[in-house]
Amino acid sequence: MWSSGFIGAELGTRQAATDTLLMWRFLAATALLGGAWLLWRRRRLHPRALAEQAAIGLLSQGVYLGSTVWAVGLGVPSGTSALIAALQPLAAGALAGPLLGERVTRRQWTGLLAGLGGVALVVRDDLAAPGAAPPWAYALPFAGMAGLLAASFLERRARRPLPAADAVPLHCAVSALVFTAVAGALGHAAPPAASGAFWLAVAWVVALSTVGGYGFYWLSLRRNGVTRTSALIYLTPPTTLLWAYAMFGEAPGGGAVLGMAVCVAGVVAATVRPRSARTRRTGAAHGTGTQGTAKELQSQASR
Repeated sequence: MWSSGFIGAELGTRQAATDTLLMWRFLAATALLGGAWLLWRRRRLHPRALAEQAAIGLLSQGVYLGSTVWAVGLGVPSGTSALIAALQPLAAGALAGPLLGERVTRRQWTGLLAGLGGVALVVRDDLAAPGAAPPWAYALPFAGMAGLLAASFLERRARRPLPAADAVPLHCAVSALVFTAVAGALGHAAPPAASGAFWLAVAWVVALSTVGGYGFYWLSLRRNGVTRTSALIYLTPPTTLLWAYAMFGEAPGGGAVLGMAVCVAGVVAATVRPRSARTRRTGAAHGTGTQGTAKELQSQASR
């Protein structure tokens, strides 16, 4: 779902400017999700919760998407942007301990480094492509990566966290305001006339990328924490390549296929807990270590 956004951007920007696509993406998402939210949820939110989610939405969608797309528009190769974005899991691992108390094991660090190497293999050809971007434009992917990372930490530290069903409509509303202002200022607010392909792209990014991608991202963040969720981003470039091959016939090369395998191995190492760790975790949950685990197994056997 997260990778579908890159394919949706390809579909949409063939028909209109990037800010036009982003504006109508979030206007449609706000109308759809916001209407459903008001109809079914009917709950009053605390002002602090509204402020927290407005900041999270601005960082995770406004800053992340705006900076990334702006960089590509200025000529930064997409492979370079992807590699910079792939630094997020390493930054998340480094900061998760001091800020959230999430312990990052040696196995996870190995997986994070392997995943970064896999991403480099996947985008190797694109990295060699000459870019016409000004030097300062290469700071934009870093800003986008930092925005999504900051939003992730802010969500984990929120004083009044909200379920994804409440949070995502608020994020979309904030993003709709931001991108409508940008598109209006640049004179790109009007959608292309009689373009079914454009509205198909809008439907694609609303359903798959906004509802699916961001919705599952926040759910994973709640269940798995910042480090493990960020590690899954390493799967974005390989999955995007598979999307592109299925839809546009762009076959990946041998190096990209090898990079896919390395990415998967790195993500597995960074996210899947060893059996011994899961056993210790279960024992600790029962308050008696391995003895608690043995008693639980005996209880299960008797039942």
